Formats: sequence, structure tokens, C-alpha cells
Amino acid sequence: MVPTVPVYNTQGEQVGEMTLSDAVFAAPVNTPLMHQVVVGYLANRRQGTAAAKTRGQVRGGGRKQWRQKGTGHARQGSRRAPHWKGGGVVFGPHPRDYRQALPRSLRRGALRSALSARLSEGRLKVLDALALERPRTKELAQVLQHLALGDRRTLVVTADPDANVYLSGRNLPDLEVSPAVDLNALLVLRARNVVLTRDAVVRVEGVLTR
Repeated sequence: MVPTVPVYNTQGEQVGEMTLSDAVFAAPVNTPLMHQVVVGYLANRRQGTAAAKTRGQVRGGGRKQWRQKGTGHARQGSRRAPHWKGGGVVFGPHPRDYRQALPRSLRRGALRSALSARLSEGRLKVLDALALERPRTKELAQVLQHLALGDRRTLVVTADPDANVYLSGRNLPDLEVSPAVDLNALLVLRARNVVLTRDAVVRVEGVLTR
């Protein structure tokens, strides 16, 4: 069944309907695939620069603390052994690469599943247009209020990078703004509601139906 959704203006009034691509917005929801891609996105964000020095890397420790026998102390070879204060770390972290390969087919499949899930849950809305003459957080917040989304984590997707919309939304703690070219499954699943402009829907469908 081809999904059809109402189209709203910035005042929250329905001004029409839009037929969505069933290949993008009515695809089977593949939960394991979405999980795999989200884990990959989060892993690829990690810098992997955490490090701790081993006993061979800390400074000092060249001299034996005391002679091997006759002192009554336990034998010691270096004051930089792990059990000494200032000594090396035994199983500490070392720089590594956490990156996971995410082929394009996986990324696009997960995005289709995420968009289809949000639409089936009734958490996806389409705006006729979203244009701000200048950065104005209050105006964008009013648009969300008119759509009854003011107190829920929301993702707003524009067709092209829009500086005015981005600057207006960055001060709202529950709002994230993304152009259609940067849309991914992590952004969609992290948001409770997704709002796309009519042009953004066309852009997303153009990519995901190739």
C-alpha cells in the first residue's frame, strides 16, 4: 500500500497531502540491520586515542631498590613496577582504531527501515515549506508548537543546508536540524519525531530509490 501523509504549513494547518514512496517509507523494518548501523556510526565517532604507559614507558626505574637478599624486604627490581606508586599500568588502554565498515547498501537499508518505522508509529510529518528570513529561535519554536512537537525530541530535515534554520534550532535542546544529504538512521532513531519539508522528501526518495 502506497503511504499518503498530510502536509502542514508552519501554522500547523493541513494544506494538502503527499504520496510517499513505498520503497522508502513502507519498507520492512529490519531491527538487526538498524542496530548494526547505529553501533557502527557510534564506533566510528570514537577517537581511540586513550593511552596509559606501561612499565617500559614510564620514567625512571633503572636502579634496583635494594640488594636481592639480606634486607628483610621482598625482592624488588624496579620502582616502576605496576604495584609501585608511579609505576606502569598493566592492562591500560592503548591507541586503537574502532572504525567499522558500513557499506552504502547497509546505510541506506537502515535509513529506509528507520523512516518506515517512524511513519508507521505516526511520528513523521511533512511540512509544505520551512523558510526563515533570518536566524530566529522563537519563530522555529513556534512552528514546532503549532505541530504539537514543542516538548519532544525532534529532527527537522531540510532539502538543502539552511543556515537560518540551523542557527535558529541550535539553541533548542530537543531539536536537531539536518539537510537531506546528511540524513542517516542514527539521526532518525535518536529523534522521537521527524519533520521533513516537501522538498526534503523528494531529495531523500531520490537517493534511497536508486
